[in-house]
Amino acid sequence: MEIGAIFLLLVVLVAVLLYAAKPFTKQWKIKVENSPEISTLLAERERSLSALQELDFDNGIGKIPAEEYISQRASLIQKGSEILRRLDELQDAGVLPAEKDARREISEESGKELADEELESLIAKRRAMRQQKTAGFCPNCGKPILQSDLFCPSCGQKVNVK
Repeated sequence: MEIGAIFLLLVVLVAVLLYAAKPFTKQWKIKVENSPEISTLLAERERSLSALQELDFDNGIGKIPAEEYISQRASLIQKGSEILRRLDELQDAGVLPAEKDARREISEESGKELADEELESLIAKRRAMRQQKTAGFCPNCGKPILQSDLFCPSCGQKVNVK
């Protein structure tokens, strides 16, 4: 056999082995992500964020009194911080993969450390940009739509974006 044929055979063999090993590595990731405690905490985090957004929206339209808003918001924030604390404990224990801190990620991109005020201003700018893109909600299903949408992405209803 020629050396080229042996090299080609070796490359094909390595590719086949990597392809065959892929499901085993995926299974390990799924086991980590599907841990009952982690999935429960992640679901609770999403529920508390949704509840907080709904509460803010209800307060914005005047649906609930200010006194109730303050107490409900404080309890939701308390619950959310407890969930995040437990997730951080799991991350420190090595059960969850480490996530990059937003401040560290932005500072790595820009090459300088950001102060709290600078970070808050970046967040405010990003929220303002997102707010300019929204056009309200679909009259048929109530899902959010963008100004560029001609049809609702959820139900397909034609929308009149002005």
